[in-house]
Amino acid sequence: MHTSGSHARTPPYRGRFAPSPTGPLHLGSLTAALASRLEAHRHNGTWLLRIEDIDRGREVPGAASGILHALDLHGFTWDGPVVYQKNRETAYEEAVDQLLASKLAYPCGCTRRNRVIGSLGSAIYPGTCRQGLPAGRRTRAIRARTHDRPISFSDSLQGNQEQSLESTTGDFVIRRADGWYAYQLAVVVDDAWQGITEIVRGMDLLDSTPRQLYLQHCLQLPTPHYAHLPLVVDQNGNKLSKSTGSAALDPRCPGENLWLALRLLRQNPPTSLCRAPSHALWDWARAHWSPTALQGVRTSRLSDLSA
Repeated sequence: MHTSGSHARTPPYRGRFAPSPTGPLHLGSLTAALASRLEAHRHNGTWLLRIEDIDRGREVPGAASGILHALDLHGFTWDGPVVYQKNRETAYEEAVDQLLASKLAYPCGCTRRNRVIGSLGSAIYPGTCRQGLPAGRRTRAIRARTHDRPISFSDSLQGNQEQSLESTTGDFVIRRADGWYAYQLAVVVDDAWQGITEIVRGMDLLDSTPRQLYLQHCLQLPTPHYAHLPLVVDQNGNKLSKSTGSAALDPRCPGENLWLALRLLRQNPPTSLCRAPSHALWDWARAHWSPTALQGVRTSRLSDLSA
């Protein structure tokens, strides 16, 4: 997490929490939200809330309202109205049109079968439609045209990072075959529109950052600072995730949930606060928040916690 400068040109701090409504808020999500909120408070900044509901196929009915309710129960406050990505499709369409017009994106007629395994272990696209659609194919998706020059950035918690997109991820989809816009594009457009200056989120999104930096450059948008938090994992090393059915937070004990989240963030709240009301946890956390305890830490295991 970056240090505020004294220069007049430094924009006011604006952070955000942007959950996807694919299930209820769980402890991993709470931990990310808490760190993001506390960092905004440390900088006397603004903290925004955005529901990333662009992927309609994965959305669970009622999950968005459930997440907002859970955050409210745990004492979170946010600035301004909640933004829903489903209402932002015109902005995404304009961004895609801009990339197409500048030849930084192209139509693709391939399916998932037309991919190979890249160095990150994920499927990458070999560029079949880069020079135009092969005969007999119609446009299915729109892809960003990448290069293999290293994209580097300094993460406030994880240090210097570098990735070469063409050989690591390939030309990636920005508008899907089902007509919906991809996460990588939507998040870049929305972060710029909302004036976000620092993105505090989980390690699972670290590998996405170079693609987002690339799109920011292509669209001539500002680049925020990034801080990737340790990933909260279970006793088997598996990420806590809404999509894998991680248990929802018990709404009857918000103070205890916040205490556990602070432990996962290596803040060492006193045991006496374990079952205190949520406002007492917030008072302690705002007074003691220290992100330096997380530098270089990539995972936080639930099994390592002990009351």
